[in-house]
Amino acid sequence: MNATAHSFIVNIDVSDLAAAEVFYVAAFGLRIGRRLGAGALELLGGPTPLYLLQNETGSAATEDSDVRDYERHWTPVHLDWVVADIDAALARAITAGAILEQAVREHRWGRIAVLADPFGHGFCLIQFSGEGYDALVE
Repeated sequence: MNATAHSFIVNIDVSDLAAAEVFYVAAFGLRIGRRLGAGALELLGGPTPLYLLQNETGSAATEDSDVRDYERHWTPVHLDWVVADIDAALARAITAGAILEQAVREHRWGRIAVLADPFGHGFCLIQFSGEGYDALVE
């Protein structure tokens, strides 16, 4: 991969790489890129590569004794999946194993639903209106 100053990748820790592969491929239509050893998988098909990294529950997450916990948790960083049809995307994600936390809500800029993946990570589905976030510009 040829990295530039404006590129980025997304890494998601999971406790079960095989289950995560099934979920992310089924829920978001991603495809398998490279397998990077036994504990990492590259998924392609979005605007940036997504890497699933197997790390066991309870394993060290930081040098400050924090450990990985895959119960549902809040984090200020999460993925928003922009979709053309939120109803279809919501059905697909739930069928794949996502948990709906907040039903679809309407806003001036579009529609949003809040979910969690099977590994406790929150994410949103967003379907923009014709104006998108420009509807909020004053």
